[in-house]
Amino acid sequence: MKKKLILLSFIALHILFLTNVKAQKTTLSETAVISVLTMGPGNALNDSFGHSAFRILDPNQHIDVVYNYGVYDFNTPHFYLKFTKGQLMYQLDRTSFNLFYRHYMEQNRWIKEQVLNLTTAEKQEVFNFLQNNYLPENRNYSYDFFFDNCATRIRDVLARVLKNKLVYNSQFETDTYTFRQLIQKNVFWNSWGSFGMDLAIGAVVDRNATSWEYQFLPEYVFKALEKSTISGKQGATNLVKNTSTLFKNSSNQKSVVFFTSPLFIIGFLSIMILGWTFKDYRDKARNRWLDTSIFAFTGIMGVFLLLLWFATDHFATQHNYNLLWAVPLSLFCVVEVSKNNPKFWLKKYIMFQILMLLLLSIHWITGVQSFPLALSPLLMALCIRYIYIFSFFK
Repeated sequence: MKKKLILLSFIALHILFLTNVKAQKTTLSETAVISVLTMGPGNALNDSFGHSAFRILDPNQHIDVVYNYGVYDFNTPHFYLKFTKGQLMYQLDRTSFNLFYRHYMEQNRWIKEQVLNLTTAEKQEVFNFLQNNYLPENRNYSYDFFFDNCATRIRDVLARVLKNKLVYNSQFETDTYTFRQLIQKNVFWNSWGSFGMDLAIGAVVDRNATSWEYQFLPEYVFKALEKSTISGKQGATNLVKNTSTLFKNSSNQKSVVFFTSPLFIIGFLSIMILGWTFKDYRDKARNRWLDTSIFAFTGIMGVFLLLLWFATDHFATQHNYNLLWAVPLSLFCVVEVSKNNPKFWLKKYIMFQILMLLLLSIHWITGVQSFPLALSPLLMALCIRYIYIFSFFK
């Protein structure tokens, strides 16, 4: 109840505060400051990559607002369907700095501020752009995790407003990473969030990203700004005048319970498959329920991955070669594999699955696509099981 009262009071403050900012009618004073805020990661998976936003501070005009491109409307019709299909529109939000600061402070996420070294005219240009972008007809945009998000919008707004005056230094990061590796730098590999993302995204994210593309992550926008310069009448100067930490979070190390991790759970299931296979080999039998379960599971997973590829607008889920082990066709074989004496074509299909696992290995070794490490025990167990079934039918 207390939290609700605090939230309501801040919302009221937010509404009153924003009445001081009139779209397209405010001229900033010479004392105005424009800065980029970078927030640290949070506990939720979608907060693991941090956040970026613009801050406009003008004490003479009683303005202290944050323009934030990372907001979506929960009241959007068919919200969850659009979110799943990658068709949910994000929007630019404007809020008071106090409310924004309090939100991230309560989440124990650090906040850093980079004050931009802009002239009065340049500040006004950036402010005018944001004001115009905040108009109802302009504020919505089609979100893309890699190419159009809260971080890339910061980069793109400055590049669009400052044009050739902005000198971008591409050497802010010397190491080379793929898009997938950049994601994995922010999440622990043996977590369900990491496993789920690795499973859902395809080979399109396994190419090396350019330094410009690195900036889909807020930490690289921060680094790029630190190294960029802006040309003026007095020559080139640093784009960032000064950097400060507005809020330093307390240490909050996430505890990892191995016994509930993907590697343990999947490894345990893989050992069960291998154990049943050894028992079948010893008894010269075949556990039909095990094979039926494997075909049903891999088939359902394949359908899910296929839908992510072709039935959504998500760029990252395209060309997903997890379909080499999670084959949708297996669903059509569930009934047949459950029989004591299946038809001869099932043996050919099992050989096809063995070849698909071999092809997956080649994709992994050659770097066409990286697969979740926690998936390795299951892939080995499936391969051994398929080989056994093939030889049993023989």
